[in-house]
Amino acid sequence: MAAQEDGRRIGRIRLRLIPDASAASLHPFIQDSVSPGSVVHTDGWRGYSGLTTKGYVHQVAVLKGKKDASDLRPRVRLVISLLKRWLMGTHQGAVSHKHLHYYLDEFAFRFNRRKSPVVASCFIVWSSKR
Repeated sequence: MAAQEDGRRIGRIRLRLIPDASAASLHPFIQDSVSPGSVVHTDGWRGYSGLTTKGYVHQVAVLKGKKDASDLRPRVRLVISLLKRWLMGTHQGAVSHKHLHYYLDEFAFRFNRRKSPVVASCFIVWSSKR
């Protein structure tokens, strides 16, 4: 998951189902989701190493003291929480692993357009009269 910083808020998000947390899986996702030259904040996971060679400014946050790991990435924690709530509420827990990538696409689509005035003003008028 990638979440864009918009001041203290969350900008756009990108979600993708990847097979593992290796550099071979993470790097293509980052390259598809984040513009080169952007600052990428991550934890110290080895799969993120080498991002600077791909044109990113890589900043690693290290957990100090008794802080909770979720304190490092509050935007990621919030989006994951909203995703879980949406899956449980909308799909009533009947989430198929086979269709998980579709659920992630739909959630990202809805999240990224949550403040769009065009989407808010569009609606369908249904009439039973012909």
